[in-house]
Amino acid sequence: MTEDLRAAALESKAWPYEEARKLLKRYPDGKPGGAPILFETGYGPSGLPHIGTFNEVLRTTMVRNAFHALSDQPTRLIAFSDDMDGLRKVPDNVPNKAMLAEHLGKPLSRIPDPFGTHESFAAHNNARLRAFLDAYGFDYEFASSTDYYADGRFDDALKAVLRHYQAILDVMLPTLGADRRATYSPVLPVSPKSGIVLQVPVEVVDADAGLIAFEDDGERITQTILGGHAKLQWKVDWAMRWVALGVDYEMAGKDLIDSVTQSSKICRVLGGRPPEGFNYEMFLDEKGEKISKSKGNGLSIEQWLTYGSPESLAFFAYREPKKAKSLHMGVIPRAVDEYWQFRANYPTQGVKERLGNPVHHIHDGKLPEGTLPVTFGLLLNLVSVMGEATAEQVWGYLANYVPDATPEAYPELDRLIGYAIAYGRDFVAPTLVKRAPDAVERAALERLDAELAALPADADAETIQNIVYEIGKAQFDGSGGFETLRDWFKALYETLLGSSQGPRMGSFIALYGIANSRRLIAEALAR
Repeated sequence: MTEDLRAAALESKAWPYEEARKLLKRYPDGKPGGAPILFETGYGPSGLPHIGTFNEVLRTTMVRNAFHALSDQPTRLIAFSDDMDGLRKVPDNVPNKAMLAEHLGKPLSRIPDPFGTHESFAAHNNARLRAFLDAYGFDYEFASSTDYYADGRFDDALKAVLRHYQAILDVMLPTLGADRRATYSPVLPVSPKSGIVLQVPVEVVDADAGLIAFEDDGERITQTILGGHAKLQWKVDWAMRWVALGVDYEMAGKDLIDSVTQSSKICRVLGGRPPEGFNYEMFLDEKGEKISKSKGNGLSIEQWLTYGSPESLAFFAYREPKKAKSLHMGVIPRAVDEYWQFRANYPTQGVKERLGNPVHHIHDGKLPEGTLPVTFGLLLNLVSVMGEATAEQVWGYLANYVPDATPEAYPELDRLIGYAIAYGRDFVAPTLVKRAPDAVERAALERLDAELAALPADADAETIQNIVYEIGKAQFDGSGGFETLRDWFKALYETLLGSSQGPRMGSFIALYGIANSRRLIAEALAR
């Protein structure tokens, strides 16, 4: 760690550094006893993990990395799964819904896996999340609520909840409606009869022994809350976990601001100090609705990675965390290209500028080597015009445009070609509708064809772009031609590519090849 970098990090306005400085203020002399600064993320495995779940781990990791730039104190990151939660409703995007419905109310870790691959529904969803976090290379420790409740790691904190039972009620009851207040309990016993997590009033029998009493199907039951025989209401659970584990940093969605407030109060009641953190805005689907595990709306991690790189997903998550963003298939191409634009800028930037560059936080300042000689958008235009394209065929066209174009020379481009072929096939090609040119457009296309015919086959993109520009400029002369140059470019996209928008035409024609581009023009003129 250079002094210049640390000095710049102490002043940087990049949000991970602003967050990391909260921890420096929290422990100006280090955490007592040299204990690691503890970062936590939470996941409710009531449905398949979505990008919002990954997003929280990614952003927390960025803050953790930023803290490493500011301090030599050790850190840990725990990814905590709330798999003791009772299943409230059956998700829309899973098989065997009828089977799951038979287990409503039971802890997620005690419900059979509807996919038939793991010992429980929670285990399946936990494995899905861990597989991606591991593939992405996150440094984290996975923690299961079921394990922590069952093996005694929460016992002392659970007894403290019983000792401060009334004080916790005093925090929570004013926030609840009359009906909810009548049945609310900070502790949720697991029924010894049905296995369901019960929402019933509870009497503290012996706080030091962890004993409570409650009514279960007309019978008074006295039962321990230890060993997985009960769990806490989630706001109380959150606070208890902060205290039991010593959590120093946890971020949460904007929809949980009130929950953070109440959990922080309970944390203090239990003698703890609430963690630092901030509230991020939510991801929205195409309809502007919050993405949900149970609905399965928005994008899955797997879907994004079918059509875009992991780096592009990280870039999308990094940008403007306090601004709501639509998360749908249409955002992937832009995220891919913007990631590469920032990556291309990084080598020539000074230290201060680098710390504000998203790619610095995506790669923790250790950028991989490699450049991208064409944009992802241009690749999409190429594969969409080609129809059923193979990677080998795309590389053949790239030879028109990129010297020494081989997968070995440009491995990252080779990876993007695979994404482009998949995205073009599934989302671009089905929408393309090429229209016939009108009289003005026809004349301009005929001139473009003649100009291209006079060029050598290896004419560069800039030469071709100048020709395209001059033709449109000549037609924009007030004598019945195009009203604006934009109309000319739009005509090229709609008649040649079948889209209302498209690439820089000089680059596209150079990439696709003059002969192939002239065939596109001939097809348009024949309509």
